[in-house]
Amino acid sequence: MSVLNMSSQDKTDTDLRQEEEHSSSEDNKQEGVICLGNNEVKSRAVVKYSAAPPPSSYALLQEKTDLKLPPANWLRENAQLGPAGTTILGSSRKSKPFSSFGMAFDFIDCIGDDVDVVSDSENIKKLLKIPYSKSHVSMAVHRVGSTLLLDELDIQELFMRSSQTNDWTWLKEFYQRLIDQKWQRKKKSKEHWNEKAILSKFLYYSINSDGTAVSVPSDTEQTGDEGCGAGTDGPSWPATFSSSTTDSEESALPKEEQVDTYALGHVSSVPKEQNLPTLFNEGENSQGLRNDFVRNILWTFEDIHMLVGSNMPIFGGGRYPAVSLRLRDNNKPINVLTGIDYWLDNLMCNVPELVMCFHVNGIVQKYEMIKTEDIPNLENSTFSTRVVKDIAQNILSFLKSNCTKEGHTYWLFKASGSDIVKLYDLTTLCEEAAEEKCQNPFTLPVAVLLYKVASNMMLKKSQNRKIYGTIRTLLLNCIKLLDEDRHPQIIASAHYMLAELFQLDDVSEDEGNGESLRGGGSEDSYSDEDEEDEEEDEDERCSFSTASEPQHDSKAVAVIKSVGELSVPEKYKSTHQIRPNFAYPVSQDKEEKCRLVLSYVLKGLKAVDSSIKKESDLPAADPSTPIPLKYEERSPNGAREVEQEIALLLDRVGPCNEELKVPTRSGMLPGTWQHRMKLQLFLKASKAYYVLSDAATNLLKYGRALRYIKLALQCHDAYCSISGGLHAQVLLFHCQCLSLCGDVQLMLAQNASNRAAYLEEYSYQTKDDQEILHCLHRESSCQAFSMATDLALDPEYQLIVSCKCYEAAHDLLTSGVLKDQAQEQLGQVLKRLGNIRNEMGVFYMNQAAAMQAEKEGVRRSVCVAEQELWKKSFSCFEKGMQYFSAISDSVNTALLLCNIGRLMRICAQAHCVITSEQSRGEFSPEETLYYNKAIDYYQRALKALGCRESHSAVWDSVNWELSTTYFTLATLLQDYAPLSRKAQEQIEREVTETMMKSLRYCDLQTESARQPLYQYRAATIHHRLASMYHSCYRNQVGDESDRKQHKALAEQHYSKAVRLFVNLSDAPCELLRTLLERVAFAEFTMAGQNSSAVKLKTLTGALEIMCETRHAFRLIHKELLEQQENITKAEEKPEEVPEGSESSSSSELNTEEVLKLIGIFEPSFSFLLLQVIKLSSASKRKLSGKEEEQVKIYKSVYSRLLRAEKSDPLIQRVSLFLELLDQLNPPSGSEEPRSSS
Repeated sequence: MSVLNMSSQDKTDTDLRQEEEHSSSEDNKQEGVICLGNNEVKSRAVVKYSAAPPPSSYALLQEKTDLKLPPANWLRENAQLGPAGTTILGSSRKSKPFSSFGMAFDFIDCIGDDVDVVSDSENIKKLLKIPYSKSHVSMAVHRVGSTLLLDELDIQELFMRSSQTNDWTWLKEFYQRLIDQKWQRKKKSKEHWNEKAILSKFLYYSINSDGTAVSVPSDTEQTGDEGCGAGTDGPSWPATFSSSTTDSEESALPKEEQVDTYALGHVSSVPKEQNLPTLFNEGENSQGLRNDFVRNILWTFEDIHMLVGSNMPIFGGGRYPAVSLRLRDNNKPINVLTGIDYWLDNLMCNVPELVMCFHVNGIVQKYEMIKTEDIPNLENSTFSTRVVKDIAQNILSFLKSNCTKEGHTYWLFKASGSDIVKLYDLTTLCEEAAEEKCQNPFTLPVAVLLYKVASNMMLKKSQNRKIYGTIRTLLLNCIKLLDEDRHPQIIASAHYMLAELFQLDDVSEDEGNGESLRGGGSEDSYSDEDEEDEEEDEDERCSFSTASEPQHDSKAVAVIKSVGELSVPEKYKSTHQIRPNFAYPVSQDKEEKCRLVLSYVLKGLKAVDSSIKKESDLPAADPSTPIPLKYEERSPNGAREVEQEIALLLDRVGPCNEELKVPTRSGMLPGTWQHRMKLQLFLKASKAYYVLSDAATNLLKYGRALRYIKLALQCHDAYCSISGGLHAQVLLFHCQCLSLCGDVQLMLAQNASNRAAYLEEYSYQTKDDQEILHCLHRESSCQAFSMATDLALDPEYQLIVSCKCYEAAHDLLTSGVLKDQAQEQLGQVLKRLGNIRNEMGVFYMNQAAAMQAEKEGVRRSVCVAEQELWKKSFSCFEKGMQYFSAISDSVNTALLLCNIGRLMRICAQAHCVITSEQSRGEFSPEETLYYNKAIDYYQRALKALGCRESHSAVWDSVNWELSTTYFTLATLLQDYAPLSRKAQEQIEREVTETMMKSLRYCDLQTESARQPLYQYRAATIHHRLASMYHSCYRNQVGDESDRKQHKALAEQHYSKAVRLFVNLSDAPCELLRTLLERVAFAEFTMAGQNSSAVKLKTLTGALEIMCETRHAFRLIHKELLEQQENITKAEEKPEEVPEGSESSSSSELNTEEVLKLIGIFEPSFSFLLLQVIKLSSASKRKLSGKEEEQVKIYKSVYSRLLRAEKSDPLIQRVSLFLELLDQLNPPSGSEEPRSSS
């Protein structure tokens, strides 16, 4: 095995260290598994970073070498030894309580989940030797995610310092009250220092046996700065962080707090060199926060993952590529504690062998090489590796189960000579203390570490959404620890990251239950002191009063009653969740998400504002006073002026390349962290309000939606006020805001009936909204978009505003910055523009129709106002078609063409001629012109669609409108024939052609909702044509061939009309009328016949037609029965009258029409029966028996018909007709199918 070969480097350079870790992680890893006899323990070590040069061979000292004499290079810096050679002498042995934080800052990726423990290797060894050792243990424990950070907490040094600063008075009193009533510090013995000096000289001899001095490489100078220099004169403990900033320093604090925040990534680039350790001053506050270890190792011991820092020198060369070097007094045997110490050091550094040099009174005696796996079996130093493994697992489980609160400082303490281990929560004790100066110096480092871990995880959140809840917990705990007045930048950035956790453009976020990622570093000194010496030191340092130690300590979080318990396998097996159940979940409700985002944005803005020293010239705003949201009714002039006023939008949002060089309205300087943070917070707030507006729109809460989009645009206005230029993504989002604002204004225009409710929604404001508005007003008046977001009472104004919003978005998307970058969004805006133009066209068209309806039946001419409305409507439709054509939207183009067709029909109706008698005049040329234009636009619509398959619903709609237009034109031509301008024959020809065109577009084959309508229209067309030919046949004199042709055509169309009406169940009156006209046609034909036989045949045929009315009467009878039943039910249950009457009113039978038709039916039926009886009786030919029987039936029916009372109820008369028709022609099973064929 060989030790990792890495070049020496400046270890304060965090970026280089992380770069090396990532770029050469595979090539530069050393790992191994060491098996130790029957007690196998799995150990794997991966060097994450090393500042040591390649291991060089050590010098074997000659026997009798006197180690009391110093070598020539003694105490000079050496890269091979690192700080070990000097720290052994105690020159830099001052406690560094933040060594684990230095490692955590450097390897932030490891912190949170993968790594269980981050600590100095000396602390790890001290913990694992607790059951074997009588020495005291004092460590600070912090939890970040599932990672524990362990640091030595030198109580004696703290108390010495507290006598000068009074910072730790509360802990001193607590210590004296609960743990040790009397303590004093003793100096170490002369023998102790002599042994340290001999060890130091031995190491220097081993690297340079010829006794000459070794030159110190320039790139390692910094490594020893703390080892021997002026730095050792002052205290190693940093001053209390939360009280370190004086008033005179506060003005410079924003410059010192150069946070490399996740929050500042989009608008302005933040140099990567700005990292979090620079939050602390480079003076005494920075001591202990750097990673000063020679190597950082990711050590896996069984199932425990640890990031440890080690300064142990490693030698190599020849047959032994990696060995550790130890010095032992031959007169003192190796004990268990020393054996565990050597064994753990070799495991952590993955060193397979140990070289032991024995001496007597400083005189070298011999060397001995021992394999690492043999160390547990040395004489007088035998120990079980499995027990050490159990101790490690029990201690980790104990700490993880009880150190549960992130941000709290826990104190693990065991007094010298005691078997009891206690865990205290110093944060809680600190909060309970009465002194004002009671401060916890760990607070700021812990907060910054929580922030850094969360910030690092934010960069990877897109890879694993399950960590969202973890990030949120880290950030909230970070915020709890910090003072807003002293650290506004971290607080503002943390709140922004909390807001960023909620991806508002993605509604399918998972709840964050995962854990954060991992990372590590190192910092502490390698010590080769023997454990027995350490125990002596402990006894010398202070005398503990263990006899008076209380058995029960109410202040302790947890207690290990006896260190012997740690050797019992799984005694403290942890069932505690690393991330407790109360980890903050990420909500799924969209509105709740946005509200949380806005609350974080508000807190972030307050933190930024509190750090800006120059107060604004604005009068102080009262957050409890709402800022009014304007609404007003626009006059027609205002509606026209809006085009000019809203055009100013583009001046406000246009991209600008000039950077701001003057302070903002609040006195904030461009380029500062406050400036960058406000940009991001304003943008995030704008996005949150946009999502709220969109959600409110989907819920049809348009007043609320307008209020939210107003706030979104006000946030954007404030953003523009402090931004020197707008990036493409910001402009794209602004286009979305304008589009949504247009949507909301359009919906308000279409739902004018609910205006009161919308006004109430629009006027409501939450406290957070009010406070955010006041924050915005520190930078901007927020009035740039007021025209677009006011709640007007005029639908026309709202439509214009909507259109202008879309046009502003379109102009932005087609500008130089966004050109060719957002084609999809441009297509959506063009579609919206086409739609709003259509809505405006329909609005003006309906106004014209309403104006026309007001003059219904009154003699009038087309007024100027109507013509203006037509022009506006037509212009809007044309522009809409242009937008739809730009995106090749043939369906919507067809719909707009269809609307223009309807507009042409309205124009035609307006040109209707009213005579002096207030009746309808002849069909005018203007009407013909506009109806033909309408037909042209409908045909263009069908051409745009191409075929029915492209969009069947639109195709059917256009097809129906085209058929209707042809039908209306033909009907008007027929009913109000322009005989003053055209000949009768020409009119008849035009009517026939137009009717047949209408019939051509009647789709009788396709099953759809309109099929009954098409059938009714086709039947009506045939009926009208039959009536026209019937009239021609009766009135025409002259050419017999023309009369025959008209007769044939009349018969043909009557027959087709009857077949179509029979298929309809809701047109009995139309069927009855058609049949009666057909009977009349037969009667007229009979009148021109001379032969009795021919007349009888014609009359018989007419009676057969009359019998076909039975189907119509049955339908009428059925509806009359239903009406009668409804009336009866209504009388029985009066409370159901309104509901029943409403349901039947839509399909109620027209009884007046039925009575009128019966008035025609009865005399016609009587006449036919009478004529048949007469002709049959007067016949010279003798009647057959069957014929005589038929004549009797005719007489019987005729007799009953004559006796029928006209005053009887309608339903009785209809029943009588059905009986008579059945008697005249008994129904057969095939009758109805025949009539339906």
